[in-house]
Amino acid sequence: MRRVITIFILVILSFLLQSAVFGYHNVMGSSPNLLLVLTMSFGIMRGRREGLLVGVLSGFLYDVFFGSFIGPYMMLFMFIGYMNGAFHKDFLMEDIMLPVFIIALDELAFNFVVYVAAFLLRNRTDLSYYFIHVFLPQVFYTVLATVIVYRFNVWLNKFLKKKVKENATTA
Repeated sequence: MRRVITIFILVILSFLLQSAVFGYHNVMGSSPNLLLVLTMSFGIMRGRREGLLVGVLSGFLYDVFFGSFIGPYMMLFMFIGYMNGAFHKDFLMEDIMLPVFIIALDELAFNFVVYVAAFLLRNRTDLSYYFIHVFLPQVFYTVLATVIVYRFNVWLNKFLKKKVKENATTA
């Protein structure tokens, strides 16, 4: 139960930072996607189930506040969290290179799906413009945020695992 409450609080904090702080203090019109970083972190640290859970919560908040209707972002975040959970077994928590590589791919996939849904279907087909002016800055800032935020997520995950072990030994 403590883990679910902690995940819920982390999703809310990431959403508030992403929308309130980085939404107004962006660089070149881009800001890091902290909800995607959180979804990726819990997917690779805890597996598919928690990646899916964090993805559903993150996507729901994204849909409610940024989307036209509830569902598309929730499905996208959920899929990304679930797919990142596949790396759970082959992962060393202290290694930062795998999460940086994964978040770059996740951010590219996320932006490409948004591009297809929001622009390509409206016959705005200048993919090279979007790649240079939207995709790359977005990937850069999200990777930069991952290097900072991911270490906190690893520390928090270890702390929660230790608390669960302590509670299991005392019970």
